[in-house]
Amino acid sequence: LGKYSSTLGAGFHILMPFIDHVTAIQDLREETIDVPPQECFSKDEVQVEVDGVIYMSVADPVKATYGVTDYRFAAMQLAQTTTRSVIGTLELDKTFEERDMISKAVVDTLVKAGQSWGVHVHRYEIKNIKPPSSVQNAMEKQVTAEREKRAKLAKAEGDKQSRINTSEGTMRELINLSEGERQRLINEAE
Repeated sequence: LGKYSSTLGAGFHILMPFIDHVTAIQDLREETIDVPPQECFSKDEVQVEVDGVIYMSVADPVKATYGVTDYRFAAMQLAQTTTRSVIGTLELDKTFEERDMISKAVVDTLVKAGQSWGVHVHRYEIKNIKPPSSVQNAMEKQVTAEREKRAKLAKAEGDKQSRINTSEGTMRELINLSEGERQRLINEAE
C-alpha cells in the first residue's frame, strides 16, 4: 500500500495483488556512468574542458532506492563539482600531471556521499582534459621550442667536445714532436 516492507532477493516471490508491488529494481553489478564534459577554470584562470567516467555499484538496494532520488545523477553532479574545485586549485600545467590526484579527490568525496546513498564507488577516471585551442597551440609551440633548444644544446656540446678532442690531439702531437726533437739533439750531442 505504498509503504516499504521488505527487500526481495533473487528468485521466485509471491506478492499480494493490489497490496504488494515492486517499486524499484536495482542491479547490483558494477556500472559505468559518463560524466559529461564541463568547463573548469584552473588556478591561473585558463578554461579547460574535463569529462570522466565513474565506476560504481549498488551496495545497499534500500538506500539506493530511498536514500536519494537518483544516485546516478547525484554521483555525476558531485563528481563534476569536485572536479571543478580540485582543478581550480591547480595551474594548467599541473592539471595534466595530476590526473591521479584529481581522480582520488573525486573518489574520496563520492565514497563519503555513497555511504548514505547505498552505493560503492570503485574509481573515477578522467577521460579528457581539453584546453582552448589558443592555449593548446601555445603549448605545442612551447614544446617545439623546448625540443629545438635541447637540439641546439646537444649540437653545441658536441662541437665543444670535438674542439677539445682536436686541441688535445694537437697538443699531444706537439709534445711528441718536441720530445722527439729533444731526444734527437741529445743523440747528436752524444
